[in-house]
Amino acid sequence: MNNQFMKERPVFPLLVSMALPMVISMMVNALYNIVDSFFVARISEQAMTALSLVFPVQNLINAIAIGFGVGINALIALYSGAGEHAKADTAATHGMAFALLHGVVILAVSIPAMPAFLRLFTKDEAVVAMGVQYATAAFAFAPVIMAGLAFEKQFQAVGRMSTAMAALLCGSLANLVLDPLLIFGLGPCPKLGIRGAALATGAGQVLTLLVYLVVYRVKPIPVKLRRACLKRDAALDKKLYSIGVPAILNLALPSLLVFCLNSILAAFADSYVVVLGIYYKLQTFLYLPASGIVQGMRPILSFNYGAGEKARVQRIFRLALALCGAIMAAGTVLCLAAAGPLMGLFTQNPETVAAGGTALRLICLGFVVSAVSVVVSGALEALGRGLPSLVISLCRYVVVMIPLAFVLSRVLGANGVWHAFWLTEAVTAAISWGIYRRIFRGEGGGARR
Repeated sequence: MNNQFMKERPVFPLLVSMALPMVISMMVNALYNIVDSFFVARISEQAMTALSLVFPVQNLINAIAIGFGVGINALIALYSGAGEHAKADTAATHGMAFALLHGVVILAVSIPAMPAFLRLFTKDEAVVAMGVQYATAAFAFAPVIMAGLAFEKQFQAVGRMSTAMAALLCGSLANLVLDPLLIFGLGPCPKLGIRGAALATGAGQVLTLLVYLVVYRVKPIPVKLRRACLKRDAALDKKLYSIGVPAILNLALPSLLVFCLNSILAAFADSYVVVLGIYYKLQTFLYLPASGIVQGMRPILSFNYGAGEKARVQRIFRLALALCGAIMAAGTVLCLAAAGPLMGLFTQNPETVAAGGTALRLICLGFVVSAVSVVVSGALEALGRGLPSLVISLCRYVVVMIPLAFVLSRVLGANGVWHAFWLTEAVTAAISWGIYRRIFRGEGGGARR
């Protein structure tokens, strides 16, 4: 396979060349998330509340797609690094088949469940109706999301980051253009309101998948999807899920967290639920670029680990940590300096803007230290160690965060929830570093097969 550059090229230019396309893609992806929310907020604050309430389920669907893709990515890169090319093809083929199956199951389950889910958080039937409209249109694209992200992880695993960037950029830009057209009915397009926002997102996801299909056909990657590889391989499937399921849970835990925090905040005022929803949109500008660094790190870390290059794995990890820390530092400065104006992009309610500004200034105190847990989790997944990565996420989103938010909210009111964010990041960073050091000392530097 033509991917030996992963263990031959100097670490800094290699990581930058692998991560930069994904960082750019993630920034554009974050931009379309922000723009989507910006236009929805122009419909009404009720529409923004509906979008915030649907977010945990939407995040769960994305978590399943991305998390299982991490298993696909890790196995392809590990087998490629070890020279086991037939197994790499089998991992890609089985991964795509399971991804499509996941999409069909999610489509069948998620849409009927939405009305009851939304009524857990609001008695406003207008909000429920808007949430159902958005979710029905958005979740109809679940199989497309699963297939697109499975392709993304395959291309990333063999170093084709530029293709992944191009596919995501095409989908994101299409969404940016279609959002105002479909929401407000500009030009020949019908006025669809919040349903239009969901359809714009779905259209972008379809375009992303089409780009992957065309490139896969015209300029094939070293790893092949082959019918012959569909034969049963229980051991390989177990490895896919042993890495993928913890990664899914890692990514899905924020949905559980938002569910719990919405329940805590709703006891104070609906405006705090809106603030939390806006925060999760804004933080994508930081955590998606950091995710781009981690996505660039994963395949080269897996490949070098599979090839037995232990010292090189350490250098890649340290560089990724430094780059993510720099991104988070920039985000901290931005939130401290412009918390109010950032919140004002999504609501005209002065009370919500004031509460949101306070929330951003408190939450951002934990941004820099959070880089430790983000990069350590990604590194452990790349090494095929999904369960320790899950432990870190459990601490970050459940074990520490939820009890802390509950207790502090009883002492400090809604602001106690915002303090819980930075305190949790500090505790989790210390735990993450200890886990990584202990596990890495026990590894011999070669792939586990």
